[in-house]
Amino acid sequence: MTRFAIVGAGWRTEFFLRIAKALPDRFEVTKVLVRSDEKAQAMEAWGVRTGRTLDDLLADRPQFVVTSVPWGPNPGLLRELAERGMPALSETPPAPDLPGLVALTDLVKSGAPIQVAEQYAFQPEHAARLGVVAKGWLGDVFQAQVSAAHGYHGVSLIRRFLGIGFEDATIRASKFKGSVVKSPDRNGPPKVDGIEEEGQTIATLDFDGRFGVFDFVGTQYFSWIRSQRVMLRGTRGELNGYDLRFLRDFQTPAYGRLERVDTGHGGNLEGHAHRGIQAVGEWIYRNPFPEARLADDEIAIATALMGMGEFTQGGPPPYPLAEACQDHYLAMTIDEAARTGESIRTQRQPWS
Repeated sequence: MTRFAIVGAGWRTEFFLRIAKALPDRFEVTKVLVRSDEKAQAMEAWGVRTGRTLDDLLADRPQFVVTSVPWGPNPGLLRELAERGMPALSETPPAPDLPGLVALTDLVKSGAPIQVAEQYAFQPEHAARLGVVAKGWLGDVFQAQVSAAHGYHGVSLIRRFLGIGFEDATIRASKFKGSVVKSPDRNGPPKVDGIEEEGQTIATLDFDGRFGVFDFVGTQYFSWIRSQRVMLRGTRGELNGYDLRFLRDFQTPAYGRLERVDTGHGGNLEGHAHRGIQAVGEWIYRNPFPEARLADDEIAIATALMGMGEFTQGGPPPYPLAEACQDHYLAMTIDEAARTGESIRTQRQPWS
């Protein structure tokens, strides 16, 4: 059982509540800190208790606190939790700008028990791609083209696919604008037909021998007609979306696909759930929560929560604060390169 409290009652908080409701034997939300009666009523409708102060929140002795708050107040909240010795799982990014990130360096160096809720690498399909990399089928991966997530989320995937730590990069970027039929959003499908503007950012990140391509369109998360693309190239193979090709030896190519294994389809009576992903007859990803009916992003967030729970018990860090700072720094540099039209070389930052 992983027991955690939450500060904040916004859209993302509901993900944590859905996960706890779907997996009551794995997760417990001890309390949610809110600032208004209206927010309290909304949270209590989920069957969770609410509080108004941090002392009230911590009285239930959660293993850690999820800070699901806007960028502005998040650094101060992380610092206050660290002073109280309470582990924190911060929403991404942990601070809004470079000075805010640098100001968190003392928390990084002090070893404050802070992790960041960066879930994209835990989404089943991305986790499966990382599984392919870990098996060595692609050899030394030197190129990652990612069109799957915005800003620091997309950068975090590029770094993980390439095995990049805090190495500096030369970044070039451009922004474009186009038109598209109105897309769904957080509130659901569009109510009327119409055309809306969509922005696109394309960037290259040259890590001196390893190369990332970042490409994201603003409507991609909810759009029915804008798809994701991921390409990984290595010395011994290539993974293009779901298509895998690699060398068993220099004369023997192997071909396969990432194949999702889901229950509840056709005549299957096990209930609708995700089991895992296979390639060339091997499991490369297994869902840690096969008993629950969760969307891929919810599986990923649940994995981050599970990792945080294990971290508080002495386990490995799922996504440290320093890595989150680095990903946001690279994402901000992409924006700056696009704004100026110039090539920018990143600089080693104090958190690294």
